[in-house]
Amino acid sequence: MTGYVPARQQLRTRPAERASRPGAPRPNRLKVAALGGGQGLSASLSALRRLTTELTAVVTVADDGGSSGRLRAELGVLPPGDLRKALAALCGDDEWGRTWSEVIQQRFAGTGELGGHAVGNLLIVALWEKLGDPVEALNWVGRLLNVQGRVLPMSAVPLDIEAQVRGHDPLRPAEVSAVRGQAAVAITPGTVQSIRLLPDGPPAVPEAVQAVLEADWVVLGPGSWFTSVLPHLLVPDLAKALTGTRARRLLTLNLAPQPGETEGFTPQRHLEVIADHAPDLAVDAILVDERAVSGGAFGVADLAGLEQAAERMGAVLVLDSVARADGTPRHDAELLAAAYDRIFRTHGRIGPWR
Repeated sequence: MTGYVPARQQLRTRPAERASRPGAPRPNRLKVAALGGGQGLSASLSALRRLTTELTAVVTVADDGGSSGRLRAELGVLPPGDLRKALAALCGDDEWGRTWSEVIQQRFAGTGELGGHAVGNLLIVALWEKLGDPVEALNWVGRLLNVQGRVLPMSAVPLDIEAQVRGHDPLRPAEVSAVRGQAAVAITPGTVQSIRLLPDGPPAVPEAVQAVLEADWVVLGPGSWFTSVLPHLLVPDLAKALTGTRARRLLTLNLAPQPGETEGFTPQRHLEVIADHAPDLAVDAILVDERAVSGGAFGVADLAGLEQAAERMGAVLVLDSVARADGTPRHDAELLAAAYDRIFRTHGRIGPWR
């Protein structure tokens, strides 16, 4: 199915009706794999945990800035920051969950060796060193925090991002040069043309691949497009799972271009970048905030062009209200959860022919 579907015209199936369909999973048993990193993935997880307990976060491991970068450089470990943020997003709304979410996000003050480090980063790294298994260590942290779901790294080796950037040197606006490192790419001047991962063809965590293959839905984005969303498509085994899974695939667009990384990008350009890096990836639905493309952060978008870009990916374009009311380019967890729920109910599970 392709085309533009306003959220208000989507099928509103009641829970009892949906549960009665043959083969339809019960709402709290819907298996979802959410891919991304940073604040974007945290927003998606905060919404998705309201809909299901069968939730797996697959997190990028290319961060080289801040506390994560320091720990990575000193100890040679995976950058723990995005993993910590995902765990915090999956903490419960009870006193235990709220307390632990705040504790692991707490940063030490001062200018000494601990200054700037997040408590959760040190906890994760300590368990990695003790257990020698990044996946099992994250499972232990998840049990301690009583998270609603599971958090996995997309690869068991630390990765670097190298971007080809046009106009990185303002004095040579037509020149394309290489910019290496997630922190540098995120704030680069110029226009990012493409990215690659180093080392080339990194191994995927088997549990992450399994989560994608066993999911009813895979949710990609929102998040920093080149440094949080696209890297998953460049890990060969994970990319193969994404194209081969029987799950339906949902792409969530950002609420605004990101200064530096995607500055000046239209919504269509975001989709074109995905297609350029993963031409074999088909998507079932693309969620876009209706205000962002009707005079918001993207200006007045070319909806016909956006719909055509979605159709080229095999997707239906869904416009809905998912942004916070305060005008900041951040997703509202309740609104995003409602939008996800409508999409899941409308489009259901993929058929056996996929």
